[in-house]
Amino acid sequence: MNHMPRWYAEHQLPAGETVVRADSLTIAGPDGRPLLENGGLELRTGRVVALTGPSGSGKTTLLRAVAGVLPPGARRTAGTLDVLGHDPFALPDTELRELRRHRLAYVGQDPGSGLNPRMKVRRLLSEVATDSSPEALHALLAEVRLPTDGDLADRRPGALSGGQQRRVALARALARHPAVLLLDEPTAGLDPHLRDEIGELLRHLAERHHIAVVLSCHDADLVSRLADEVVELRPGTQAPARRVPAPRSVAGPEATDRPQVLVVAGLTAAFRHRGRPVPALHGIDFTLPTGGSLGLVGASGSGKTTLMRTVVGLHRATGGTVTLQGSRLPASATRRTREQRRAIQLIPQNPLGTLNPSRTIGAAICRPLTLHGRAPRALREERTQELLEQVGLPAHFATRYPHELSGGQRQRASIARALAAEPHILVCDEVTSALDAETAEAVMDLLDELRTQRNLALVLISHDLRLVADRTDTLLVLSEGHAVEHGATPDLFSHPSHAATAALLGATVPAD
Repeated sequence: MNHMPRWYAEHQLPAGETVVRADSLTIAGPDGRPLLENGGLELRTGRVVALTGPSGSGKTTLLRAVAGVLPPGARRTAGTLDVLGHDPFALPDTELRELRRHRLAYVGQDPGSGLNPRMKVRRLLSEVATDSSPEALHALLAEVRLPTDGDLADRRPGALSGGQQRRVALARALARHPAVLLLDEPTAGLDPHLRDEIGELLRHLAERHHIAVVLSCHDADLVSRLADEVVELRPGTQAPARRVPAPRSVAGPEATDRPQVLVVAGLTAAFRHRGRPVPALHGIDFTLPTGGSLGLVGASGSGKTTLMRTVVGLHRATGGTVTLQGSRLPASATRRTREQRRAIQLIPQNPLGTLNPSRTIGAAICRPLTLHGRAPRALREERTQELLEQVGLPAHFATRYPHELSGGQRQRASIARALAAEPHILVCDEVTSALDAETAEAVMDLLDELRTQRNLALVLISHDLRLVADRTDTLLVLSEGHAVEHGATPDLFSHPSHAATAALLGATVPAD
């Protein structure tokens, strides 16, 4: 487990020392609305603290306050904060940067958006590392469970899965040898095995290196096993997520009788490495009927996001075909018609990277209404507010900017924007990973209702196997870019025939 035994040989803090204390901390946005109310937190070296609570309760704001990186215009209106003997709100910029550079490490909820897309992994680590020797960088990759015997260190972020990007961001944080590690949903988008390994790593870092670790997390099981202390935050005012009663989807023969809205045949794709193509997808085949639901699962890095980005046209295929309602689609989204682009909408894993920071949430949702003619001008504002309320956000959030929302709220806004286009197919890449359990359930109820009312077809990429089992008709299992199993979800969950599926489910494959 410990790949960096000499870490903190000279500057290691004693276990149990208080390094962060927040009392009655209240943070307000530029318009005076509270982002965090009466937040309290105490971090001690060698211990792990978990922040829990519904989306919008202030978890991310509290973490950012400790790191001294509040959104533009946000300010403290009450309470005190002490970080390693300093008040971040009172420190000059140069001293605050020095504190963050050497003593604090913060990994946000959308870590991929903070990785320079032009830099290779090796450079991303060495530019912040206390020790940038090849041996130290190798140890960092090993510590976060990234492969060290291949070409991953020479890849750029665009050639990594979401889970791999998250672990590279964690490695960058660890490269600084921080005393305080601040993590916003660090296991979102990771398969259960990796989630548990990262959880073990965080416990190891706290206990072995006397780091104070605090993480926001919606995974109650992980919190119960990982945290020494749990701090539950509650918003002063929180609009309840809309609960939509709807029948659950049930796989059955009728699903195969529906017309196929999407047919993928022999799809291949690759990444470029040193001028040469490196295969990423190997002859993927699947179909999706009108109103059907497909679960896409596999270990982190298996190719799930790459597959759907290729289907949507954001990653160019090197072979195979994608057919929408009987018409073959061009490989690139830029060559598809507006109607073809409208028909398939992707909700990405990291919404912060796709929501324009200079546009309000209302403007982001209104754009597809205008672009695709889904509402007349006089009704666009009303339709925007209706979409916000459908995903459990107050109508007045239309005037807010992405940085004024929590990670879970941004995810819901991203869902509302995709629904505004009224697509035939909705591709959801870990859309519930940043949501609390109640909101996640409400969002999935909404998607089920849309499937029933509009014959919307759904592709659900998720590491939450209970969600996939409950909400999908068919299942496609990927392993190293190969489709290793495809069939009815209940059948594959009860009788997996491939080792990759069995590993995900914690089951065993029957002997021949």
